[in-house]
Amino acid sequence: MKRGKRYVEAAKAVDRATLYDTAEAISLVKKSAVAKFDETIEAHIRTGCDGRHADQQIRGAVVLPHGTGKTVRVLVFAKDAKAEEAKAAGAEYVGAEELIPRIQNEGWLDFDVVVATPDMMGVVGRLGRVLGPKGLMPNPKAGTVTMDVTKAVHDIKAGKIEYRLDKTNIIHVPVGKASFTEEQLSDNFQTLIEAILKARPSTVKGQYLKSVTLTSTMGPGVKLNPMKLA
Repeated sequence: MKRGKRYVEAAKAVDRATLYDTAEAISLVKKSAVAKFDETIEAHIRTGCDGRHADQQIRGAVVLPHGTGKTVRVLVFAKDAKAEEAKAAGAEYVGAEELIPRIQNEGWLDFDVVVATPDMMGVVGRLGRVLGPKGLMPNPKAGTVTMDVTKAVHDIKAGKIEYRLDKTNIIHVPVGKASFTEEQLSDNFQTLIEAILKARPSTVKGQYLKSVTLTSTMGPGVKLNPMKLA
């Protein structure tokens, strides 16, 4: 794969064989984010879990202290008083059954997170084939199936992110933007790691965090020492 001149220059500063500590890694990732837009900084965490077993699945959510730097559009499935509550909390879109054909038939997906009250899950379940593959299906573990829609919307707007294992047992999550200070990125990263360490399934044997890499949208990956994080 041919890399651009900027990537090649940025990659020279990163030693692929070195496992950096958190502060060094964040500093390098920030320096290597040289694109003309504000790049997203992401963490890629390879775990020792085997997601094929239900008791080794990891899924949850955490509010990053400094947010993600991204404006998040929230869709809430709710009725009556709960719908009014969702609008007051700042949800961009609020509705019920009438939204189903719009999403199913018209392919409307102008939202980033979906929240639903428990009584609406029968309706939302019809959208499983559309929302499921995109990771948008509301889930009680992530706090997106709840009667407290005000808290759900406020948390999401404040920088709540969801983490889950992909098919290769890796967790991919944003921890901020390249424009954030090193302290902000460090706070966010530590909060995320603490949540993932707490979520360790009791059935996982051996090393839990196999590898941890920080990267910007267009920059090279910087590997951290996972033993220092556990």
